[in-house]
Amino acid sequence: MRASHLVITAAVLLAAGQAYAAGIDLSKPYGNKSGCINKNGQEVYAEDMLLLTGKEFVTIASACTFTDKKPQADGSLLVTAQCEVEGEDGQTPAHFTIKRSAKSPKKLVIADEDGNAMGEVSRCK
Repeated sequence: MRASHLVITAAVLLAAGQAYAAGIDLSKPYGNKSGCINKNGQEVYAEDMLLLTGKEFVTIASACTFTDKKPQADGSLLVTAQCEVEGEDGQTPAHFTIKRSAKSPKKLVIADEDGNAMGEVSRCK
């Protein structure tokens, strides 16, 4: 009886490890073309800039610093952030979902808390 419990426990841990491995890895930056150009600081101005790192999400008009990241069962990542918007004082809370693109699994899609896609990004080189 104990052996069967150990086998079941091992199977659950193995499945959890595989699910985590298939999750979103933000150890290297992701961005669109202009976002990747600006990964080390503002080098060019571009209206469409998107840059996603393990700590923040930056657009041309806002910078959001992550305060919490929770992996979801579907492989996506639910992110809580504090955002500074150009022209406004203070920070506002925000929630994002980061998931793999349905078109290309190597790309990520960033969506706001209403599910509206804010953009698609690729790993920066």
